[in-house]
Amino acid sequence: MTATQIYQQFIQDISRTTWYEYVAVFTGIASVWYSRKENILVYPTGLINTVIYVYLSFKGGLLGEAGVNIYYTIMSCYGWFLWTKKDQQQHLVLKITTASLKEWMRHLGFFAVFYTAIFFALTYLKKDFAPGAIPWADAFASATAFTGMWLMTKKKVESWYWWIATNISSIPLYFVKHYVFTSVYYIVLLIMAFAGLFEWLKRKNTPLNLQV
Repeated sequence: MTATQIYQQFIQDISRTTWYEYVAVFTGIASVWYSRKENILVYPTGLINTVIYVYLSFKGGLLGEAGVNIYYTIMSCYGWFLWTKKDQQQHLVLKITTASLKEWMRHLGFFAVFYTAIFFALTYLKKDFAPGAIPWADAFASATAFTGMWLMTKKKVESWYWWIATNISSIPLYFVKHYVFTSVYYIVLLIMAFAGLFEWLKRKNTPLNLQV
């Protein structure tokens, strides 16, 4: 596409953006902001975002992203529990840490399993049920997001690397699906993911200061 065509599509699609997509975008930005600050509000704001995006993804034929957002919803509840869990002295248990080499291998295996499963599922569904699906791109965005969310619930610094990959792949993916405002949203999230990575690198292995 030429720069003029991209601009014309942007103007055309932004005018069709619904109010609930705006809500999803702003709550998503808020959720990433709170996760960067290690604030428990990451989860309630994130739940609003994911529920709306489940609907938007099904509506746009983004079955991989719909599955991701259902997964986000479930993992947000799990993460909410883990982030507020306390020991017998009423100290919060979970701290920001980095992964060992062995853990990295598990993370890569986790990603590979989900990428393969989602890719073949979307390839099969594309013909009759999801003609708008882009199996390799949807699978990559979905599998990196699955991995990032899993690691975020455990407060692993590496979650931000996976979020960065998710955001980079989602920017063009949502643009070609005519969710232009969401595409811009992922540009914002990409910038915030780098900020979150640097923030968590500073906070790792330090006493927890979780805000409620």
